[in-house]
Amino acid sequence: MDKEITFAIAYDFDGTLSNHNMQEYDFIPKLGLTAEEFWKESSIIGTRQNADHILSYMYLMIKKAQAADLPIRREDFVNNGKKITLFPGVETWFDRINSFGKSIGVNVEHYIISSGLKEIIEGCSINGKFKKVFASSFMYDANGVACWPAQAINYTTKTQYLFRINKGALDESENSTVNRYIPDEQRTIPFNRMLFIGDGSTDIPCFRVMNNLGGHSIAVYDDKNPNGKNRVRDICASGKRASLIFKTDYSENSPIEHAVKSILTKAVSEAEILELIQKTREEFGIAPD
Repeated sequence: MDKEITFAIAYDFDGTLSNHNMQEYDFIPKLGLTAEEFWKESSIIGTRQNADHILSYMYLMIKKAQAADLPIRREDFVNNGKKITLFPGVETWFDRINSFGKSIGVNVEHYIISSGLKEIIEGCSINGKFKKVFASSFMYDANGVACWPAQAINYTTKTQYLFRINKGALDESENSTVNRYIPDEQRTIPFNRMLFIGDGSTDIPCFRVMNNLGGHSIAVYDDKNPNGKNRVRDICASGKRASLIFKTDYSENSPIEHAVKSILTKAVSEAEILELIQKTREEFGIAPD
């Protein structure tokens, strides 16, 4: 192959790379609440107000923090992220996959697409491993205090960010590129060089987009969660959803690592075949398709 190709891996965060919702490690305990109490109240607010449930939890974060006199500046959320614990192997996963990709001529880019908070993710130990983190976030007032949602990413809007990666439209405030028609061959990263990894029903739209457009998808489950395996099995059992299922063990030589390496190798083979076809057409003066 004449040149290196780029491959994108996009991940959900909660339940995919970490075993709890990110607010549950530090923020919710500081409110004096259990995770169950917080999410139940958030759900009730969303139902009563006929509101998006991501906006509901963000509203409740501000409301509860104000009531508890808990500071909610950007740096406070970043500090919350320092308490996040990750699944086995996640800490070294990105460097290992990057190294393998480089060995076969693939530049691997990693992305987060999450309904959780960007600010909390920015505080976790792996934040620097991603080319871009797409996640919900707050606006901040003149005193640097969270006051209003800036981005609220739910299970359907998650798919927008797959197209942003595909088209290279990574600036969330700029919509003209992501909405403009761009021929497949001119897109920054074609879907057959993209992989989405997620863990639950909120990831189904992303799984379907990837499978319908020639990309790759992996559903993961925590084997310590008694319902985890059944949940992802149901996701894969019907419709064009996730193709592969693995435990949330990203350790060296784990099954998911072998699968991702195989997907990267397949991408190289497809690129080599496409290159050969193009050279053949040029050699024999055949017009491109």
